[in-house]
Amino acid sequence: MTNDRASIKEIAAAIRNIPDFPQPGIQFKDITPVLADARLFKASIDHLAGSFPPGAVDAVVGIDARGFIFAAAAAYKLQCGFVPLRKKGKLPHKTFEESYTLEYGSNTIAIHVDAIKPGGRVVLVDDLLATGGTAGAAANLLKRMGAEILEISFLIELSFLSGRERLKGLPIRSLIVY
Repeated sequence: MTNDRASIKEIAAAIRNIPDFPQPGIQFKDITPVLADARLFKASIDHLAGSFPPGAVDAVVGIDARGFIFAAAAAYKLQCGFVPLRKKGKLPHKTFEESYTLEYGSNTIAIHVDAIKPGGRVVLVDDLLATGGTAGAAANLLKRMGAEILEISFLIELSFLSGRERLKGLPIRSLIVY
């Protein structure tokens, strides 16, 4: 592995497009080549963590499941906690829940009621912004808990699905936009 940081363009070039997955009409963005390449994975974390210095963020919140990969690593880089947002029924303690629709169905996410303290400074990280349903539900949960959302960071944004519309008024940053 070289010491030079991969560019966003290099990360984008490694993402595979898989047509008709998980169902016809969906163009799935396969991030596994980025994860498999140490240089690209490190750079994606560096870019997603942004310019926040250690101590500026209380927790990085990751969305089940691929968001966990990036959010946990970003939390490590930022020297803060990691909070998972899981699918309904996957967390063992009392939770807040929020239902949402996505580009090929619907779901409900949950967070432990004590995962974020009121006023907690959080960065929400996920691999993909599509319709904005998942991220919007996540932001709603964090707001209900009294969190200060410093940024919502995505590796990939599918701009043609207008997901940003569901996140109006929130600070959003996407590394790669299709």
